[in-house]
Amino acid sequence: MGKTYERIDGRLRTFIENQPVFFTATAPLAGDGHVNLSPKGRAGTLAVLDDRTLAYLDFGGSHAETIAHLRENGRITLMWCAFDGPPTVVRVHGHGEAVFRDDPRFAGLIGHFDPAADGPALRAVVLVHADRISDSCGFAVPFMDYRSERSLHADYFARKSDEEFSAYCEGKDHVATSIDGLPALPLPLPPRTG
Repeated sequence: MGKTYERIDGRLRTFIENQPVFFTATAPLAGDGHVNLSPKGRAGTLAVLDDRTLAYLDFGGSHAETIAHLRENGRITLMWCAFDGPPTVVRVHGHGEAVFRDDPRFAGLIGHFDPAADGPALRAVVLVHADRISDSCGFAVPFMDYRSERSLHADYFARKSDEEFSAYCEGKDHVATSIDGLPALPLPLPPRTG
């Protein structure tokens, strides 16, 4: 039932861009390290840059496990599930990198996203270069109705200046280092370029 693809285009790209939520999975190299799985879903925060490259905006709020794993080994999987329409699951296995706010590429990458999505608490842009693109049946994925975006995250961080957000990051456990002690977000938080 499943199929692999050479590129993200046509129907596959449309499917990815229309999903209101996706998931990221990463892991450290250590066999006893913690696997991380995170939901992502703020509207306008995912972009298909070309037929083998995606990017998403990484916001602060809790840990920085994905960033730590990408810095250590680069491995990442993105997954989308159809909660309505035909039953489909799409996975992109690849290698990623976190492009931090002081990286010269940062300002150019931001231009690929909905301007309304570039909000407070933005820590990095995560680039993902696809090694394997596949789909499979989503026969066991339930139907669910999408109601709306949650604004709690954006509202909370909109009340903080960039300096306050940086202090917030410095005060959180597992932002500078992962649960397993790997380097994660550079602190103090780099200033934004552009």
